[in-house]
Amino acid sequence: MYNNKRVSVAPMMDWTDRHDRFFLRLIARRVLLYTEMVTTGAVLHGDRQRLLGFDPAEHPVALQLGGSEPADLAEAAAIGEGFGYDEINLNVGCPSDRVQSGRFGACLMREPELVARCVAAMRARVSIPVTVKCRLGVDEQEPHEALPAMARAVREAGCETLIVHARKAWLEGLSPKENRDVPPLDYPLVYELKRDMPDMTILINGGIATLDEAAAHMAHVDGVMLGRAAYHNPYLLAEADARFYGNTRPAPARHDVIENYIPYVERELARGTHLHAMTRHILGLFQGCPGARAFRRHISENAPRPGAGIEVIRDAAALVRDPGDTFAAAE
Repeated sequence: MYNNKRVSVAPMMDWTDRHDRFFLRLIARRVLLYTEMVTTGAVLHGDRQRLLGFDPAEHPVALQLGGSEPADLAEAAAIGEGFGYDEINLNVGCPSDRVQSGRFGACLMREPELVARCVAAMRARVSIPVTVKCRLGVDEQEPHEALPAMARAVREAGCETLIVHARKAWLEGLSPKENRDVPPLDYPLVYELKRDMPDMTILINGGIATLDEAAAHMAHVDGVMLGRAAYHNPYLLAEADARFYGNTRPAPARHDVIENYIPYVERELARGTHLHAMTRHILGLFQGCPGARAFRRHISENAPRPGAGIEVIRDAAALVRDPGDTFAAAE
């Protein structure tokens, strides 16, 4: 029923780095993965290999850019395409102080015409899809006006896909963390946008915790973006391929995910990557399984130690009894 629907894992600062994306790909083969937001300044002037490099196994993977200068975004998008990304996404939703001072992220909700120019400039430079991720509005904006205005503007610029975090962002009065939870969710407004713009691909994001919830949303929109739930409980993605993409291959067992991650960890350790940089993403893998707390504790205490190696992961996994890898409730 949902084979034409799209499931993705949201771009999350400090979380969806290349190690996390490789790990998630071992759980779900078809789910679209996003990078952390990378600013145009970093792409144009920083260490591109460090910022943009990724393992081919991560495909399909999208690069999220932050910026508001059309020429800079176009150049950064072209660089991203050169690295092999499958999509370029423009951030019009991040509410941090940093994006406000730089005139990008959620503050761009007030400037749909500028966002449209940015989209048009990127589309003129790349052949891969250019998408936008936005909020319902910011501060004093009326979402019933701000969201359709943004959607119309980017559609006219050639953007075919809009991802909507179904909350307003309060740039004054709320911290970035509070902006992820405090503003109320308004899913029906996103459904209404899809009804009014049936020719546009609309994905919904915000507060979606299970695949059952994702399926319910897909009765109204074209896809779902999972955020913190997929990070803290990554194994919830294990059935996504079968449920939403018609993949008949059995979901991988959690212990098999660990075994398949270890060769990657070994390669990265040989390149000088610290173990903790990779193990911090796997702490939620055994959520709901007997021994999950011991697994997390062992990794948290031992992975940061100098010289720590893959034995930390193997020893931690040995502490967990995996009850058939059926999806279990949270501890």
